Amino acid sequence: MSGPTGRSAGQPGGFDHPDYPLTLRVAGRRVLVVGGGPVAERRVRGLLDAEADVHVVAPEVTPGLGALAAAGRLTWRDRVYRDGDLADAWLVHTATGSRTVDERVAADAEVAQVWCVRTGDPAASAAWVPAVTRVDDVLVAVNAGGDPRRAMRLRDAVTTLLRSGRLPLRRHRPGPGSVALVGGGPGDPGLLTVRGRTLLAEADVVVVDRLAPRAVLAELDPDVLVVDVGKSPGHHPVPQDDINALLVEHARAGRRVVRLKGGDPYVFGRGSEEASVLREAGIPVEVVPGVTSAVSVPAAAGIPVTHRGLSRGFSVLTSHDELHTLPPTEQHTIVLLMGVSRLAESCDALVAGGRSPHTPVAVVEDGYGPGQRVTTGTLATIAARATEVGVRSPAVTVIGDVVRLSPAWGVPATGVTPARPGVPLASW
Repeated sequence: MSGPTGRSAGQPGGFDHPDYPLTLRVAGRRVLVVGGGPVAERRVRGLLDAEADVHVVAPEVTPGLGALAAAGRLTWRDRVYRDGDLADAWLVHTATGSRTVDERVAADAEVAQVWCVRTGDPAASAAWVPAVTRVDDVLVAVNAGGDPRRAMRLRDAVTTLLRSGRLPLRRHRPGPGSVALVGGGPGDPGLLTVRGRTLLAEADVVVVDRLAPRAVLAELDPDVLVVDVGKSPGHHPVPQDDINALLVEHARAGRRVVRLKGGDPYVFGRGSEEASVLREAGIPVEVVPGVTSAVSVPAAAGIPVTHRGLSRGFSVLTSHDELHTLPPTEQHTIVLLMGVSRLAESCDALVAGGRSPHTPVAVVEDGYGPGQRVTTGTLATIAARATEVGVRSPAVTVIGDVVRLSPAWGVPATGVTPARPGVPLASW
């Protein structure tokens, strides 16, 4: 984006001629920075990121520049600018705060045919440094007619749009394939991370689970391949080995693949298994954490998994067979995932292990979804109540005194509290 392009003499901003946007590769090339203040430091850090051979001329420098010089990252001449400093330079930045010095450097650069960026006076500068944002391999530069604050605000707005997935990020030229294991959270698209949305906007293939936030699939380009590998209790239509093979196949074909999961990939999501397979196959893999349902779904029902005076820790399990390994203390919350079908056995095991049968229990169905419902009881009563009201998967079971903090606790009669449509119980 370029503000001054097309301006003629006399137009606002002081630009007499249109400019020509260009990106420079300065790696290994000598770049001179005249000045040692905060603006010079910002310029230097950008140049070092671009791997330039940076030389600074200034009688004094900021502590940051001094540290970079001491570390050998740049060459610092602690004196004023003088003739000969531009020798062998490809580019020069002036940031002295002195108009006289800046004009002298610019004049010498013009004679030496070296591009000069004059900080503070873009209208008199032969070159400009735009406000830049980079999202993965996409670089966007904004030059707003010599108004740096305006350029930065525009850059920040574009960055937000890019990271939100609301701008087209997909590449249309062949490139290396990769896989991102993205945690989609408990199912509400609003709880998908910004990084997750960015990767979805770049994806050529999305391999999606049943409990992932499927509403985001409607935002994909029509030609994005969506592969549904969703599993339900007792029904696994696509075995894990086949899922692993799919990820490897598409990545090796040069496609960007997003493996979209519910919750977090590394919390009972088999993400670590998939990551190992991909790394063994030599495929770049990125893991994007998600909001795990083990914490977020109880929160949707107003239940914290820890609370001062009630619970000092919590355990997350998927099987009642492991309950005997937990401490029998009442100040330890238990969260059961995928445990609805064996709820009675789990409650019996906890009572047999020393838990009081009066320990509060809540079963939260479809957390953050339109069918969110909370059923409460105790270890002695919850299984019967769940059967009575027809509790179904997906559901998260919370066991411990923290359940008493939920608005659903103590509801008369059935102990069942449906959430208002679209409104999490925690916000009541």
